[in-house]
Amino acid sequence: MAPKRSSASRPRRRRSSPTELAGHGLTFLGVSLLSGLLVAGLALPAVGAIGLGAKDGVQGFDSLPADFKTPTLSQASYIYDAKGNQIAKIYARDRTILTQDQMSPLTREAQVDIEDARFYQHGAIDPKGVLRALAKNASSGADSEGASTLTQQYVKNVFVEEAGDDQAAFLDATRKTVGRKVQELKYAIKLEEELSKDQILTNYLNITFFGHQAYGVEAASQRYFGKSNKDLTIAQAALLAGLVQNPTAYDPLEHPKAAQARRDTVIDKMAEYHHITPEQAKDAKASGLGLNYQDPQNGCITAQAGMGFFCDYVRRVVLSDPAFGASSDARNKLWTQGGLKITTTIDPDKQAAAYKAVTSKVKVTDPVSAAMTMVQPGTGKILAMAQTRPYGLDANKNQTVVNLNVDSAMGGGNGFQPGSTFKAIVAAAALDSGKDLSQTYDSPPKITYPDLPTCTGKYVNTTGAQAGNDNPATEHGPYTMTQAMAASINTYFIMLEQDTGLCAVKQMANKLGIKTKASGAPLDEVPAMALGVEEMSPLDMSGVYATFAARGVHCDPIAITSVVGIDGKNLPVPSANCNQVIQQNTADEMNTMLKGVTEKGGTGAELGLADGRMIAGKTGTTDHRNAAWFDGYTPDLVGVVWLGGPSGNVPMINVTIGGHDFGPEGGVYGATGPGPIWTMAMNQALAGTPASSFNLVQLPSGANSPTSSPDPNSPPPSGDPNNGGATDAAATTTAPQPTQPSQPTQPTQPSQPTQDPFPGFSFPPGLIGGGNGGPGGPTKHHH
Repeated sequence: MAPKRSSASRPRRRRSSPTELAGHGLTFLGVSLLSGLLVAGLALPAVGAIGLGAKDGVQGFDSLPADFKTPTLSQASYIYDAKGNQIAKIYARDRTILTQDQMSPLTREAQVDIEDARFYQHGAIDPKGVLRALAKNASSGADSEGASTLTQQYVKNVFVEEAGDDQAAFLDATRKTVGRKVQELKYAIKLEEELSKDQILTNYLNITFFGHQAYGVEAASQRYFGKSNKDLTIAQAALLAGLVQNPTAYDPLEHPKAAQARRDTVIDKMAEYHHITPEQAKDAKASGLGLNYQDPQNGCITAQAGMGFFCDYVRRVVLSDPAFGASSDARNKLWTQGGLKITTTIDPDKQAAAYKAVTSKVKVTDPVSAAMTMVQPGTGKILAMAQTRPYGLDANKNQTVVNLNVDSAMGGGNGFQPGSTFKAIVAAAALDSGKDLSQTYDSPPKITYPDLPTCTGKYVNTTGAQAGNDNPATEHGPYTMTQAMAASINTYFIMLEQDTGLCAVKQMANKLGIKTKASGAPLDEVPAMALGVEEMSPLDMSGVYATFAARGVHCDPIAITSVVGIDGKNLPVPSANCNQVIQQNTADEMNTMLKGVTEKGGTGAELGLADGRMIAGKTGTTDHRNAAWFDGYTPDLVGVVWLGGPSGNVPMINVTIGGHDFGPEGGVYGATGPGPIWTMAMNQALAGTPASSFNLVQLPSGANSPTSSPDPNSPPPSGDPNNGGATDAAATTTAPQPTQPSQPTQPTQPSQPTQDPFPGFSFPPGLIGGGNGGPGGPTKHHH
């Protein structure tokens, strides 16, 4: 019999500390609770340890929803031009969804090995993991180890994804409370009932955040390595897997040593669980980080060839057009959720032509800017949208986010007075009402605005305000409509408007797509409307002239031809709503008349194209030369160019633009400023395309040229040089304003040219018109 060992010889049993005793107790409690809960098929926190009664905990659990629906994850959207080239990538979350087969097996193995090695063995919760964490945290006295499974982490990420940019919702999704933990556990259990382990892992790798705006393994692979996830090496896959725990602390750009240490830990785990060999682990740990970092490319600011403004216009179409959702909330959700493939109407070749013209003829450092819109007649397709100043927020670089081509509601400003380009609308209204191109008025050098009926009452000129022609000494009638259009005679169009009616002119503007001013304010029914005092955008005026080119068919402007949704299905897109709004013959008469503007004697006579193809158009210049326009077109392409100060307050008289001094020429005119931009752009845009012809009408005898063509070398009339040669009175007279509506009256008869009944004429502010559009010619607001 073996001798008894004395008590002195036996090793004395160490007495446990109070902390250790508490840890053992907690471990025992955890085992007991987990056993009971797992038998029930549920998983609850240790209610005894969290200070809640078991009854309360179970009641809270039972009140949760029975099922958990995985939301569609937000992804990046892509905007393409008409030829399939990417314009921009836009996202709230930079994410590209991959299937299991599209992911690297290394990525999947690395993530499981470092975060949840028993993922394929346990259910929604890992009892061993929970006990291990309880024991370790109890012994250390701190929460040094978590016990969440990948499934539970995925559930939490779903809640975070649903919160989006809502800070309150995000805080609620990440709050550490009993109720939130219970909810996550129940959803995790339900999820494991409905999805396979492989699918849960795939979902997790698509949703989780890897830092630097990268969500999901594909975006992360592209961000850090510039390659697809399926092409990652062992070391690269391990680096990404290690980031998930703390993307900030393990940021390889900011903390490369910490990132490499974490990566090596992942590699060791991969070797421990036999997903790679020891030799592979050794080689992977010996490699550098191997970064090929790609800066996040998000938003319209990344668009090239000046397409940032058009990109922003597309965004606003999606957010505002009912085709993309019945409510603003629905449309915003569609845009934010992303995953859209948006094909647009923009023609990259025509965009390049427009962009080159507006940036070479005008410098970004000039006090003025140019904007150009190109539209396809008969379809409404916007083919180009360019402006001088680049898209962006840095004013020191002359950047702007204001789209000078569009109305305020679509990201533009309040528009610009179109000057004499609006006369085409007056002429269209007159022709549509039955008048013809031979309509003749005496068109005196100056005229008092007549009292006129409006659509709702009557305009009364209570101030005696007047308008006059650019060069009173030479511009007086009689003129036919064709002659007056070619020479841009102001008083003729006031008389034509008087006979046609303000209401008819407004209604014609509506037919041609102009429902309001660019600011969204209603059109003012005043006689000065004929001379272009209602602020418009280049896109507005493009629609007008496209209707003439399409022989009376008006189409709403469209920017989008197709949208493929996040589910791969085509979404409805806005319609151009093309309709015949004026008679074909009226449009043919307009095209014939506007063709004359670009011929000998017209204000745009110097604006032909290099290949000699048929063109038509109208020049326009405003008071003080604050804005100048050329709205020109062929049967196949409309191009509208605006030139002026972005805020509308830069007088283009003694000014240098694009290195060209306009001072000796008497300032900028529609034919001398916007005209050359238009010519340059259209020559490039139309090069190599078939030339089409207008359906011209026979002009009345003697109606194809002005009866009085001013000498282009004659000096401007005397007067205030800053007011285009107008008298001092012209510079101070206020524009006529409409009075309160009253009963309509008949328009007065046009005056006869036997004498000058309008001494001391004056102009409304912002208004000059008429003239030949060239240097030394008429200098009031209109050509």
